[in-house]
Amino acid sequence: MQKRVRVLIVDDSKTARELIKRSLLKYPDLDVIGEAANPIEARDIIVQDQPDVITLDVEMPGMNGLQFLEKIMRLRPIPVVMVSSLTAQGANVAIKALQMGAFECFPKKTSGGAGEAFAGLGRILLEAASSHPGHRGGDVKTRKSAGDTPHAHVTGVWKTLFDVVAIGSSTGGVEAVEEVLKGFPAGSPPVVICQHMPALFTASFASRLDSLIPHLSIAEVHDREVLAPGMVRIAPGGERHVTVEGGPQSVTTRLVAAPPVGGHCPAVDVLFSSVARHVGRNALGIILTGMGRDGAQGLLEMREHGAQTIAQDRASSVVYGMPRVATEIGAAGRTVPLKEIARVAMHL
Repeated sequence: MQKRVRVLIVDDSKTARELIKRSLLKYPDLDVIGEAANPIEARDIIVQDQPDVITLDVEMPGMNGLQFLEKIMRLRPIPVVMVSSLTAQGANVAIKALQMGAFECFPKKTSGGAGEAFAGLGRILLEAASSHPGHRGGDVKTRKSAGDTPHAHVTGVWKTLFDVVAIGSSTGGVEAVEEVLKGFPAGSPPVVICQHMPALFTASFASRLDSLIPHLSIAEVHDREVLAPGMVRIAPGGERHVTVEGGPQSVTTRLVAAPPVGGHCPAVDVLFSSVARHVGRNALGIILTGMGRDGAQGLLEMREHGAQTIAQDRASSVVYGMPRVATEIGAAGRTVPLKEIARVAMHL
């Protein structure tokens, strides 16, 4: 018999705790073993009952979620899913939490019952429980320092001047994308990124990356923007897919209103597929850590159109879902550890 995943819910709102608990009832493999209104209560439950995964509210009185997350990662690493409000402040804190080692940040909706406000949280908790906190690039102190200090300017020359580099990622992608970009020098080929995130989260993500990697120009995608070397554009979360058109040597981004593809909007498959059609062999596709299979088919289309393709390897992936499927269907020309992807990309 498979062991049930033991969940601890930490939230200062009794209503939120009850909604989370009710939303998890339809997952027979999840067992809520405790609820805590603050980190002090949570600490006692962690010591006594040893949960497999924790949901942690970002904003709580006394000690906020980030402070408690730091202590968890340092003293007793347990997979943590942060629950954040869909506000600009909540988004900024969520991005910091992901850089500190949180498995994922789940956006708390301000309206709707358990069926809406926390729909999908159970699936994320199951994935989180099977992950290994603390294997994502050093201890918490190192990650916090790296996350708050601009990366040193890097040098190097690209062997192939691609018209565009397309990157797709999901769970674990905040750290993975940063790791790849910090290895790209100024004047690198333009980069378009599709990272699964809500709208406000992607704006905060782009802003934070731009401050951490000053030698690249990083912002959200704008419609009908002509890409140039040194530009990095991140697909805004919401109701529009990101595609490219044009080429060769003149690639333009487009924002297209359309239904979700594979449950995602924007979808990595949509971006990769447009790159395959419009840029072909003058492109590079990179698929990073993430749940599910979004991007695998699109990466295969890119490779079939002559593009170079890279998938992150299993050992360095927080969740080996998207890159695993890409590798299995033959979409990945190379399978590479995260810390080597930038170097390998520049030498293709």
